[in-house]
Amino acid sequence: MAVSKININTDSELRTKVQSVLDDLGLDISTAVNIYFKQIVYKEAIPFEISKSKVIDLKQAKLGGWEGKIFMSPDFNEPMEEFKEYME
Repeated sequence: MAVSKININTDSELRTKVQSVLDDLGLDISTAVNIYFKQIVYKEAIPFEISKSKVIDLKQAKLGGWEGKIFMSPDFNEPMEEFKEYME
């Protein structure tokens, strides 16, 4: 397998943050980029959703790593009321 060198310009602060995360995962930047490239080839697409930033209502707390798909209801009783109505 022939090796090709790629030079990437990025913000120094971003690189430091990325390197810190990758260190925790036991990866270097080159390995992470190769994983990313392999996923592009495998999926024939960017391997994550690219979209405009969404404004999140601060009254709704984001939970876990579900990328903004699960939110806490501002009124904890609201789901229970809906369930009670469903059961009637």
